[in-house]
Amino acid sequence: MAAAAAAGACLNHISRESTDIQRLAHFYKEIFGFEQVENPKFDFGVIWLKLGSSFYLHLIERDPNTKLPEGPWSATSAVADPKNLPRGHHVCIYIPNFDSFVQSLKDKGIKIHERVQADGKTKQVFFFDPDGNGLEVSSQSPVF
Repeated sequence: MAAAAAAGACLNHISRESTDIQRLAHFYKEIFGFEQVENPKFDFGVIWLKLGSSFYLHLIERDPNTKLPEGPWSATSAVADPKNLPRGHHVCIYIPNFDSFVQSLKDKGIKIHERVQADGKTKQVFFFDPDGNGLEVSSQSPVF
């Protein structure tokens, strides 16, 4: 029954909490080309970013009273090493001009982990945003 009730569902947005939403917004705008869009009013700082026609990222000002660490790094390590991300928490974005995108990450000095899937066709690169959130960029759009 739950699946029938969710017919037509689609991803609305992904959120990231940060102590510095301006810094995080700058990163996503510079690295991926997100554009900032109008924000609804909240009792705390928020920034809404949009990529393409339907991918939204909601940056939320971190509650200063929280005790949790910022950024998950990976599922297996508390060390910021992108080689742990293929099995850790991450968001994946498909980039059609994959090789030039990876070169731009290298040019910016961003630490990355590159790999090729077993199919020999799909290239991936893993890295972190400034708050330690895992990111993947893939050379293939998802087709299953």
